[in-house]
Amino acid sequence: MKEIYQMTKEEVQKQYQAGMGLSSAEAQKRMERYGRNQLTEQKKKSIGIVFAGQFADLLVIILIIAAVISMFSGNPESTIVILAVIVLNAVLGTVQYVKAEKSLEALKKLSSPHAKVIRDGRKQEIPSEEIVPGDLLILEAGDLTAADGRLLESHSLQVNESSLTGESANVEKIDEVIPGEVPLGDRKNMVFSGSLVTYGRGMVLVTATGMDTEIGKIARLMNNTKEKRTPLQISLDGFSRKLAGFILAVSALVLALEVWQGAEILDALLFAVALAVAAIPEALGSIVTIVQAMGTGKMAREHAIIKDLKAVESLGCVSVICSDKTGTLTQNKMTVQEIYIGGTCMMPQELDIWKQDHRYFLYNAILNNDSCIREGKTIGDPTESCLLAMAEQIPVFAKEGAVEHLRSLMPRLAELPFDSERKCMTTKYMVHNVPMLFTKGAVDVLLDRITGIADENGVRAITQEDKESIQKQNLLFSQKGMRVLAFAYREYTQTQLTEESETQLVFLGLVSMMDPPREESVRAVKEAIGAGIRPVMITGDHKITAVSIAEKIGIFKAGDKAVTGQELKQMGDQELEENIENISVYARVSPEDKIRIVSAWQKKGHITAMTGDGVNDAPALKKADIGIAMGITGTEVAKDAAAMILADDNFATILKAVLNGRNVYRNIQNAILFLLSGNLAAILVVLYCTFGGLHIPFQPVHLLFINLLTDSLPALAIGMEPSDSRLLEQKPRDPKVGIFTAKFSRSLLLYGVLIGAVTLAAFYMGDSISASAASTMAFSTLTLARLFHGFTCRSEDASIVQIGIKSNLWSVAAFAAGTGLLMCVLCIPALHGLFQIAPLGTGQIFTIAGLAFLPTLVIQTGRFFKLK
Repeated sequence: MKEIYQMTKEEVQKQYQAGMGLSSAEAQKRMERYGRNQLTEQKKKSIGIVFAGQFADLLVIILIIAAVISMFSGNPESTIVILAVIVLNAVLGTVQYVKAEKSLEALKKLSSPHAKVIRDGRKQEIPSEEIVPGDLLILEAGDLTAADGRLLESHSLQVNESSLTGESANVEKIDEVIPGEVPLGDRKNMVFSGSLVTYGRGMVLVTATGMDTEIGKIARLMNNTKEKRTPLQISLDGFSRKLAGFILAVSALVLALEVWQGAEILDALLFAVALAVAAIPEALGSIVTIVQAMGTGKMAREHAIIKDLKAVESLGCVSVICSDKTGTLTQNKMTVQEIYIGGTCMMPQELDIWKQDHRYFLYNAILNNDSCIREGKTIGDPTESCLLAMAEQIPVFAKEGAVEHLRSLMPRLAELPFDSERKCMTTKYMVHNVPMLFTKGAVDVLLDRITGIADENGVRAITQEDKESIQKQNLLFSQKGMRVLAFAYREYTQTQLTEESETQLVFLGLVSMMDPPREESVRAVKEAIGAGIRPVMITGDHKITAVSIAEKIGIFKAGDKAVTGQELKQMGDQELEENIENISVYARVSPEDKIRIVSAWQKKGHITAMTGDGVNDAPALKKADIGIAMGITGTEVAKDAAAMILADDNFATILKAVLNGRNVYRNIQNAILFLLSGNLAAILVVLYCTFGGLHIPFQPVHLLFINLLTDSLPALAIGMEPSDSRLLEQKPRDPKVGIFTAKFSRSLLLYGVLIGAVTLAAFYMGDSISASAASTMAFSTLTLARLFHGFTCRSEDASIVQIGIKSNLWSVAAFAAGTGLLMCVLCIPALHGLFQIAPLGTGQIFTIAGLAFLPTLVIQTGRFFKLK
């Protein structure tokens, strides 16, 4: 069956039973059949359900049970503290969810509120949501297209479809049949909902409305695309399950032993609950959130705005970045690269106004041009704007107002506007008292109309050799991915301009233009490759242009492949997965293609980042592990679907964000190591005392004090450890590898045993005085040892001498605050009863300090000599 763009006008009108417009009655029938011309949105979860879902975690459930038991056993303080922490985490999670789900709201805003149609035999304006297939839609410059449709008439119609196709240049529309199968961006006899009419006018037969439009298909893709869980979420979930199982087993064992040794069941149960609370790092969720939030603040200062906190650490795992070309890797503005004039190539600034052929060339660029300069900025078509920017590189036109002054001296007398059939534009002026036409257009079109050629010696007849040289230079420019325009002129005395006027022209020269790469893109791509990240270019532009830019930047290398959207459609999923690692450039792709590319990389086990700015990018941004939208050129739809927004639209900023992401994960892992090693020490001491038939080493309030007050501050300080550029020299973290690596487990066991050993030593020293003194000294030593341990966990293997105390003053402040809280508990008699503390002498406090410092001294000494 033929596609709409492959049909003749008559075939389309017959299929949709549309003559010279629908009647109101017929339109109503079609409304009932097709529905309103609007996007439908998936039903979202209520805030209440989202909030309740935050408690569906095994560790949280254990804490809730512990809080209930504490309440019934006469410890309301413990219950209040535990529940407060749990509720705070649930509120944070709910707020993040509510802020994230806005994509389709922005899509809806793209629909035009009103549209002009022919109904009941006359032109009338109706709400766009009342448009139905078969309507005749009238389009004029400035209109936002309200539905998809096939053009029946096109009068120099130009439409900007960048939000759908990713191509920034305006598309010149036609009303003829397009044979064969072509991608969305090349269906020039179609218009699409949400695109902007920039020039001309046209009549369209509406062929799709609502969810059947191209924007509707994107909305459906977004509805069907599930956001992926981040590697840290997966790691923490696995860690939580293992930790919960271990805690339940240990608590049950302690409960059984306490009861077997004759303890009251309620007391034994209360202690088992306290041990569970001690083993669970309650502050972990808040610390992870706060560390990620601190990371987002740093990234925002570096122009990377993180919308979803969870995306911060995912950046550290990114191994593939699928980047758009325009604006991200390039400057997003057309720039004249080289000029071919007088048989030679030169740079724009080499033009000499005193040479006649150069002067006429510049007159053509300035006068035969509808762009203008306002307050130092060029306004108008990107191609024409770059010609004015070229002219401003010549000293005589560099002065403010010089271009407009020339135009006032030589006003336009007549014109033939550019259209897609002629592929050229011609205007008439009085130049130095000589009536003259200036023409610019496609090289192949103008060459057939040229009879002369200008050089520094004047004008002569053009030869076949001249034409071959021009064609050869045009091919060389085109192979570099440049857009080429030919300039010509002629003396012309007649008043009226016709197509016949655009003959017997004199060739002036060629202009090659392109959107050049950003200077920092080359360095950033090189850094990405050095960091083990594969950069891939995905663009709506043509293959030659995309490959040329990719080669300049360093993305496309010998042996790599470039694939068009049409070629991609012919590949099966299996074939794509087999070839994905060899393809560096994708050109002329559709939204479905982008999702397939992301999916193929993800199936290979890669964490994939995708950049984009248009509506067409939104589903892939949502599908990717990290969706990155452009802050300057990006549509609201793209920004809402993304997890991160580049405020400067710069690829180099992504690398800074990756470095921050790697640092955030490292800091979170170190904070978890700090929390768990301290908790392990407490568990080992409790188990030792329980199996040895000794009295309880800690009171439940001691464990709560450690976990919720003195532990949180050092853990947060560890999370604020500054980044190290050497992190970019490492390969991306394997997302399949959880937090519990072999190295992590060895460190956890070593630190837990060392801190547990000194805590037991303090317990035995205090036990020679009284059971209360033993418990107090064990509690104090464990608290202070964990505070000292915060310095150790700032780095995985570097000593504090090497990383320096001053590089993270938060750790010093955390130690001081934690020590101050401990000294308040030990030295203020009014707090002794609340915290069940025995009075200690000065000698005992110094003993606690010495024992507490010993594990840190041993670990730091070992690191210093190992890395020296």
